[in-house]
Amino acid sequence: MRCCPSSMLHLLRCVRSRSCIRRGRNRLPLWIRETWCYMRLLVQSLYFNSLTDSDVVFDSVFEPVFWTVDYVTRWFGTVFVCLVVILTSSIVVIAYVVLLPLVLNTYSPAWIAWHVCYGHWNLIMIAFHYYKAAKTSPGYPPTEKNDTPFVSVCKKCIIAKPARTHHCGICNRCILKMDHHCPWLNNCVGHFNHRYFFSFCLFMTLGCVYCSISGRNLFLDAYNAIETNYQTSAPPYTFKDKMINKSIIYMWVLTSTVGVALGALTIWHAVLISRGETSIERHINGKETKRMAKWGKVYRNPFNYGRLNNWKIFLGVEKRSHWVTRVLLPSGHAPYGDGLTWDIFPVKKDLIPV
Repeated sequence: MRCCPSSMLHLLRCVRSRSCIRRGRNRLPLWIRETWCYMRLLVQSLYFNSLTDSDVVFDSVFEPVFWTVDYVTRWFGTVFVCLVVILTSSIVVIAYVVLLPLVLNTYSPAWIAWHVCYGHWNLIMIAFHYYKAAKTSPGYPPTEKNDTPFVSVCKKCIIAKPARTHHCGICNRCILKMDHHCPWLNNCVGHFNHRYFFSFCLFMTLGCVYCSISGRNLFLDAYNAIETNYQTSAPPYTFKDKMINKSIIYMWVLTSTVGVALGALTIWHAVLISRGETSIERHINGKETKRMAKWGKVYRNPFNYGRLNNWKIFLGVEKRSHWVTRVLLPSGHAPYGDGLTWDIFPVKKDLIPV
């Protein structure tokens, strides 16, 4: 069969000649027969070979939905980042304007030093890791030909994909050791900013829990004051008092809600890090475990180096002092490895002895 420059027209002619023209008794109009043949061709393209499974059919059918979600997420990324900055800044303003004067007037010098030191340390860690997570490139595989080993070829980028690399539909690029695309960062979470993302989630959770616990009594007093004010005819509180009480209620409700939601996400990522896998690899490893179980075999994650060693590799801890300088203090050190090649050990071997 010779190729025609007009591939679609040639395809329609072939289908029509094989399935429609042979039926001489068919009296339907030509455009109806062409449309019917074309629809049959589309349906048959969903199972064009033996490698096609339900996932391929599902992706093909819902491709418009996926494209719409990716486009909306890409467009709203800047809005989500601004929302994080505004909400966090509002809590900081309330802490300085409302809570700090109360702390200085009511607490002992030891408690004042604790709140001032811990609060500012937590704020610095949140701001540093959020900025680094949003601005640091997650890492991309090379687009030029090289000798780097790869496991497959991306069907969208048409480039070699190293191990643990996946394509992001929102960024429209392949990401090294991709975990997920975070709309709150307007950036992908990959090899080079995964630690910043997790540290931001951890310290933001600690900050929300700190505000929620330390401000519980202030929240109860402010809530009771507002309820009492609504039940009485004459307002016993001034406008400034009302705004202070509402600010305390707003801070406590927001930090408590974010602390619970973000805390659950942080725990989930901590479990994944302990297992040496990402969010995407969690689903892949689950499928591989079920597939190997049917053959009576046990699947083992080749990138799991042991719980403690997984954390040391993830955090970049190479000596004992790094637990302080690289974990408890802001640090912009590069992660372990280049994200292109990975050491695979069948047993739990300590890559970084500490």
